[in-house]
Amino acid sequence: MTEAILLVGGKGTRLRPLTVNTPKPMVPAAGVPFLTHQLARAKAAGVDHIVLATSYLAEVFEPYFGDGSRLGLHLEYVTEAEPLGTGGAIRNVASHLHSGPDDPVLIFNGDILTGLDIRALVSEHERTAADVSLHLSRVEDPRAFGLVPTDATGRVTAFLEKPQTPEEIVTDQINAGAYVFRRSVIDTIPTGRPVSVERETFPDLLASGAHLQGMVDSTYWLDLGTPGAFVRGSADLVLGRAPSPAVPGRCGDRLVLPTATVAPDAKLTGGTVIGDAARVGEGARISGSAVLDGAVIEPGAVITDSLIGKGARIGARTILTGAVIGDGAEVGADNELQTGVRVWCDATIPPASIRFSSDQ
Repeated sequence: MTEAILLVGGKGTRLRPLTVNTPKPMVPAAGVPFLTHQLARAKAAGVDHIVLATSYLAEVFEPYFGDGSRLGLHLEYVTEAEPLGTGGAIRNVASHLHSGPDDPVLIFNGDILTGLDIRALVSEHERTAADVSLHLSRVEDPRAFGLVPTDATGRVTAFLEKPQTPEEIVTDQINAGAYVFRRSVIDTIPTGRPVSVERETFPDLLASGAHLQGMVDSTYWLDLGTPGAFVRGSADLVLGRAPSPAVPGRCGDRLVLPTATVAPDAKLTGGTVIGDAARVGEGARISGSAVLDGAVIEPGAVITDSLIGKGARIGARTILTGAVIGDGAEVGADNELQTGVRVWCDATIPPASIRFSSDQ
């Protein structure tokens, strides 16, 4: 159908400590690096050539995915010497595209989990002869997003960044982070400096009279930029709420990878994932959480809506709710950590050190 650019260069600052050792698109979601789900959905839509625009920890992508043949894709990697922003990253990889000037090029942000009908977006782009087409999604509270109002034909009329007052909220349509560019439009983006496609490229194109088309697709959509959202996205993939052909197993209440060990009486629910070589002890209860490769959950621990990093250890009877535990960290027995806590990689919390309720 077409080729694509995947923007995977961000530092994932909001996701730390998950992204201390791993770039955001490579953090496991439903048992595989999140990027795998995006690549698989692009392949299912007919894409066969994808250029990955990398920057932060760029060296980890190619050893894992190689040339893409395992996924039935042709992958190329372009690394930015200095971060160039979304628009700059798109322009930086343009020489690796094979499309003709009027051909469509798909562009995805590397932190969006979506059920977007990719073929429909390309079809809308071609039907309307647009210069750029944008996937738009409707949200209840648009204040954290860029608003994209359109006219009755779907043509974009403005770009409004993160409005705060009621008067500024003129639509519930937001930029959902997937685009189709006419190939020649990519060449108009300035080179050699950071460029924001949201704040510079799109408004400048609109001001010049270019045709920007919006397509509202309100299927599943989630920005995985925060730990809570990432954990929820992983669980939704396991539960089948978010579509992906890359989930390594049947959708259901739990996903246990082949080399993991789970005690017979442990209870795993809510889309929980147990990674390879991880161990879950007797009587543990884990709901809506991701336990990454090699982590150890000791007997009687209770873990809800949390992410446990690679090689981390959670002590017996410890209670975690909405927590992020970094790679290699150790949380001793009989602790209680609640929503928002982030334990850094390789940190150690001694037994019975932190609680939010009485220990009696």
